Amino acid sequence: MSQKRGHRAIRRRTLLSAVGSAAGLSATGTAAGNPFESADDQRRCPEATIRPDMAPCSGASTDGCADDDPETIELREQARERIETQYATVGDLIDRDFVPYFDVKRPGGSSGWSHWLNPEYIGDDSMLDPAHPESILVDNESLRPIGIMFIATVDGDSVDPPPPVYTRETEGEDETDEEERRCSPWHYHRGFPGRFAWKFYRQVYERDYEDRELSVPCRTPCMMHVWTVPHPEGVYAHDAPPAEYRRGPSANDPGFETHVDPDERQLGWETLPDAVVPDLRPRDVLGLW
Repeated sequence: MSQKRGHRAIRRRTLLSAVGSAAGLSATGTAAGNPFESADDQRRCPEATIRPDMAPCSGASTDGCADDDPETIELREQARERIETQYATVGDLIDRDFVPYFDVKRPGGSSGWSHWLNPEYIGDDSMLDPAHPESILVDNESLRPIGIMFIATVDGDSVDPPPPVYTRETEGEDETDEEERRCSPWHYHRGFPGRFAWKFYRQVYERDYEDRELSVPCRTPCMMHVWTVPHPEGVYAHDAPPAEYRRGPSANDPGFETHVDPDERQLGWETLPDAVVPDLRPRDVLGLW
């Protein structure tokens, strides 16, 4: 996908035209429609919600997951090593073609941490590969990477069910029986903020408008977090760890030129180099509706 099209951000006029068409298509034919209240969207995506929401992917289970399992320890260490050697700063992410994906709990709101996506890795044929992390998770205050996120795609297409991290055989109630306990903590987003954020990424960096794929998807691909900083809910927890767990020393050098002091302002569009910021931002797109 990204290897075929490239992922340079498209410019404002083209994207305005594309998302303007998307607004009309997803809001029962009126550009003034509101996707948060669109009857057409509700019919097309019956499980979708207005507020942020997620659900387990097919075959997902955390019954077999444990932070002290050898597979979890190895995966976390591989992720940590990859961050320390290749993705230690936001500048490293920019240099390695990751693109900002500032998530929101609501339009205009910030969750205090962000996903940075790599179109090449989303578009390749690997999954669960720490050497090809589809996303790096960053704390917006310290500007420090705090984990990775796998996205279950092959050649850019969603894979469901995605593969488990590992399985374990345990004794059942009858000592002669064995049960398979799976560690497969994959989830997808069905709430509008997550669905919209994924669509914005696809429109801006994957140029979906060229294929006339303009409507907001009913769900995102399956995703899975691996936190490399301590987390009270475990390595695979869905939400980010509390601030006190992820706010280590601020990155003295963010790795990129900025006119804003990173010690005084959280990571966001305003702190990034102009070349990294698309002409049209999520809040501009939401303003079309």
